[in-house]
Amino acid sequence: MSGDNKDIHPIGKKSPTLPFHPAVRAGDFIFVSGQVAKDENGNMCVGNIEEETRLTIEGIKRILALEGADLSDVVKVTVYLEDARNFGRYNKVFAEYFPDGRLSRTTVEARAVIECKIEMDAVAYKPRRG
Repeated sequence: MSGDNKDIHPIGKKSPTLPFHPAVRAGDFIFVSGQVAKDENGNMCVGNIEEETRLTIEGIKRILALEGADLSDVVKVTVYLEDARNFGRYNKVFAEYFPDGRLSRTTVEARAVIECKIEMDAVAYKPRRG
């Protein structure tokens, strides 16, 4: 990243084909870029909405862990569903990962630029140590 703000830095390895990082830390906040269903090796996985939702959230968990954060630190999520008719099934899985509902969420129907049923980004609040 350019600029001289020492309190902003990228997290994770930048894709060789995309001009951004999986996340950026800005002070005490972690901004996770839009994630889709990928396995631990970064390979796209196409499945039903429940499978894709789980893999997408697991990817967010892996990214947050790079900064010592977890899903309990998430304060905002934006979700893009390919088909709004999948809302109930996606929402059931989402509630397994965020059972207390202590976050802000926006869910919209939108077609992604790649073949996937769901894309999700997140903002976490995790104060820096020391």
